[in-house]
Amino acid sequence: MHNACKNTSIGGIYMKVYTTDKIRNVVLLGHGGCGKTSLAEAMAYLSGITSRMGKVSDKNTISDYGKEEQSRGISINTTVVPVEWEGYKVNILDTPGFFDFVGEVEEAMSAAGAAIIVVSGKAGVEVGTEKAWELCEKYNLPRIFYVDDMDIDNASFRQVVEDLTKRYGKKIAPFHLPIRENEKFVGYINVITEAGNKWQGKEVVPCEVPDYSRDNLQICRDTLLETVAETSEEFMERYFGGETFSEAEIRAALRVSVMDGSVVPVTMGSNVLCQGVYTLLDDVIKYFPSPENRKCAGVDMKTNEIFEANYDFSKAKSAVVWKTIVDPFIGKYSLIKVNSGVLKPDDMIYNFDKDVEMKAGKLYVMQGNKAIEVPELHAGDIGAISKLTAARTGDSLSTKQHVIKYGKPDVSVPYTYKRYNAVNKGDIDKISQSLQKIMHEDLTLKVVNDSENRQTLLYGMGDLHLDVVASRLKNEYKVEIEMAEPKVAFRETIRKKSDVEYKYKKQSGGHGQYGHVKMRFEPSGDLETAYAFDQEVVGGAVPKNYFPAVEKGIADSVQRGPLAGYPVVGVKAVLYDGSYHPVDSSEMAFKTAASQAFKKGFMDAGPVLMEPIANLKVTVPDSYTGDVMGDLNKRRGRVLGMNPAPGGKTVVEADIPMTGLYGYCTDLRSMTGGRGIYAYEFARYEQAPSDIQEKEVAARAAALSENAE
Repeated sequence: MHNACKNTSIGGIYMKVYTTDKIRNVVLLGHGGCGKTSLAEAMAYLSGITSRMGKVSDKNTISDYGKEEQSRGISINTTVVPVEWEGYKVNILDTPGFFDFVGEVEEAMSAAGAAIIVVSGKAGVEVGTEKAWELCEKYNLPRIFYVDDMDIDNASFRQVVEDLTKRYGKKIAPFHLPIRENEKFVGYINVITEAGNKWQGKEVVPCEVPDYSRDNLQICRDTLLETVAETSEEFMERYFGGETFSEAEIRAALRVSVMDGSVVPVTMGSNVLCQGVYTLLDDVIKYFPSPENRKCAGVDMKTNEIFEANYDFSKAKSAVVWKTIVDPFIGKYSLIKVNSGVLKPDDMIYNFDKDVEMKAGKLYVMQGNKAIEVPELHAGDIGAISKLTAARTGDSLSTKQHVIKYGKPDVSVPYTYKRYNAVNKGDIDKISQSLQKIMHEDLTLKVVNDSENRQTLLYGMGDLHLDVVASRLKNEYKVEIEMAEPKVAFRETIRKKSDVEYKYKKQSGGHGQYGHVKMRFEPSGDLETAYAFDQEVVGGAVPKNYFPAVEKGIADSVQRGPLAGYPVVGVKAVLYDGSYHPVDSSEMAFKTAASQAFKKGFMDAGPVLMEPIANLKVTVPDSYTGDVMGDLNKRRGRVLGMNPAPGGKTVVEADIPMTGLYGYCTDLRSMTGGRGIYAYEFARYEQAPSDIQEKEVAARAAALSENAE
């Protein structure tokens, strides 16, 4: 049974169940607009899922089903398109190419066993191609390059192969070469069999290898044979002895080399004409590993030992939620990858991360936004369970009898943020709930309540990411937000000492109000805390029972400083004298007096604005370090050092004011052609330059006069 797929009837519809060895999990990677979605569409059409091929421009593809994707003509979410091919199931994971949606790509990488990196033959090798390679290296995935757009006149397969070889060396191996006639793409040469093939309608017919391709074919074939020879000593001896290898030997050796990443095939086609896609699917089956050839381990929570799951169908059931779909129209689905055992409907599943046991209910495979019921899912397969209420992306699922815990997915941290407000005040709660749902789907989105500056911040991977979220809230959840530049969390403190007196006296029929304080203010030296309060009153000039009221006046005042309305830090306040009235004095009066004394004393003690400084690390290819450093200087950044990083890159480390980081994501991408990445964390507060202080003080004065009007 383990080596076959079987049919199971559900309500008269036959659904196939695939065993581990018959499954391939393949992620489509590449630059935005290179043709990943149209490739998934061509594969779906060829395998018979659809009767006609959809187009991104016609908004009718299987994988771009979301309204945002259709209106923008780009992929925003990773979509699963399982296709059946020659008795195998290929789970195609179509990922977004735009860097703002890298979280979706990272989730797909955690579920994939191999990758097809799509390159446009017209645009050539782009930043997204390089990033796709880096991801494959990080996740240790075997990969194939597929060059699309070969039907376009100025597409150059040779140029792409040259560029890839220059970057990645001898492991780049063209498996096919194009045949062109009258500047049209009409067929391909198979490097392994040295045979020519031409398309006639949907059929492929043999043809002669054109003379102009013979030399190139020989070079490519020699390179392949060298690779085959290097796979064993016996092959090496035969190769140097002038013997030839059989096609079966070549394919078997190449399969080993592709699986360990020492050979990366390059193939080609045209998605719109559905050419080259047939052979690509064949290559996926021939050269990519089934899940049983991939490693996968968790921790057995009862014994605390490593649990080698390795997609073994005979071991205890376990799975991981690698992605969550929360869609107002199709509902909630937890997309799972079965790491061991066989999952069946109504199985009792234990979620270790949430400490919840629940019944699985029905099992599905997702085909775009369509959920198709299946009777079981074998180790290595990708499926979905609906209504696992507590489950979140990254959760480990197993059974109560055998609890297994897996590591969480490694997802990028969001650093771009904006302040947002509800357009309609009555929608505040609904916006909060809607964002919670979107955050269940999207681990690179974060909401932070910054109460000090009375603002709510939305963090994402870039401006496009945040725009899409705002658009989804409006179109799917029917609530609107407006986004603006966030307020920076300045602080106020003092540099000198001051000595002030304030008498609060109010007489109005009956009891009056009287509170009189004399206070000293000076820097406390501790910028971590707002204030330190002490009293040195002698002879009961101010009775003890009013000391808490005086401190309360200070505590209230430090929340919004007198200089520019920012929180105060590092002030020591000492009450040393004053007076009281036996009838008119009250806690309220002393609180007010202290508050007024603070305002005056603060402004007399050399008030300064402190700005937050971040420690920033920017990773860029070496050739961009000059541009990055020049730009950091403009943002008042101080470069602390430069360290080499793998892959010809440099990490530039700098201290930079938080004000200099607004819009940095967009600027860094345009400066480095999308190759630069950055990360930062808050480091400390430093005194702001006088021009920044003046600007903030003026802004506050303008706001106060506006409110007064």
